[in-house]
Amino acid sequence: MPARAYRPAWWIPGAHLRTLWGKFMRRRMRLPTRIERWSTPDDDFLDLHRLDAPAGAPRLLILHGLEGTVRSHYAVGLLHEAQRRGWAADLLIFRSCGDELNRALRLYHSGETADLDFVVRRLITSDPARPLLIAGVSLGGNVLLKWLGEQGDRVPEQVRSAAAVSVPFDLARGSRHLDRGFSRFYQAHFLRSLRRKALGKSIRYPDAIRAEVVLRARTLYDFDDLVTAPVHGFRDADDYYSRSSSLGYLAHIRTPTLLLSARDDPFLPREVLNEVRDIARTNLSLHLEFVEHGGHVGFISGTLPWRPFYYAEWKVAEFLASSIVKRDAVAGTESRA
Repeated sequence: MPARAYRPAWWIPGAHLRTLWGKFMRRRMRLPTRIERWSTPDDDFLDLHRLDAPAGAPRLLILHGLEGTVRSHYAVGLLHEAQRRGWAADLLIFRSCGDELNRALRLYHSGETADLDFVVRRLITSDPARPLLIAGVSLGGNVLLKWLGEQGDRVPEQVRSAAAVSVPFDLARGSRHLDRGFSRFYQAHFLRSLRRKALGKSIRYPDAIRAEVVLRARTLYDFDDLVTAPVHGFRDADDYYSRSSSLGYLAHIRTPTLLLSARDDPFLPREVLNEVRDIARTNLSLHLEFVEHGGHVGFISGTLPWRPFYYAEWKVAEFLASSIVKRDAVAGTESRA
């Protein structure tokens, strides 16, 4: 497919419709994935939905967003894009986001990078010759960027490049933004799901999570203050947001990384993107594409309503593919020297 510039679809006006289109209107594709369950070092488990490809083909590791699943439209889209290019792919399902609630007290959160590190290193150990590409969406993008910043120069050489879409770079400001106007619709959706899982945990761990405390949460900030923070060792929601926001880790990233976001993203105030751009000016590893109109994980293009083009996954795959070509070209030049 030839290179193309992003032009928002004229037939989907407004940031909220762009955000909601994929969930309610996008046609779902069937993919030949299989599920593997991996035991974690703390005696819990992670599920991966795996798409196989011939030996030597690149592998794409996908990280979903808040309360995402294998049915999330962007996850299916990225898996399909990998299949179209002949890549292997793995969708990592964060703890508690699968069909079965995980065993441990802890769930997942925006700054939890230990599971990502565990999966990356196991994938590399099992197939060290295969290039590894990583894409994170929304919360998954924050996890990915934080891990890349934590690792810095120590990212395994098999990880060729990364891409992060619609990242909530500043969790505190993102949480406040979701408590305003129509964005409260998204907050209510997430809260229903998060509270249900936390209530399930309260049955298994009544001393650590009390049902009456869970039910007091009326905003995402409340939930993070009452549940996320204490369960995962943070002082409070503000401490959790401060220590987990990827904004503070961007300067330390040394892996070629695409950041794709829209200025009309209803999950984040646009001034945060200005701060990200300022950081990127001094870090050549960060490649930014910030567009005016795209919503949150929307980026629908195409001139005809019955032929939408989902730009984000195509752009992610193009960027990741280019890193393989560049690395191979450099290796070829060095071998001839």
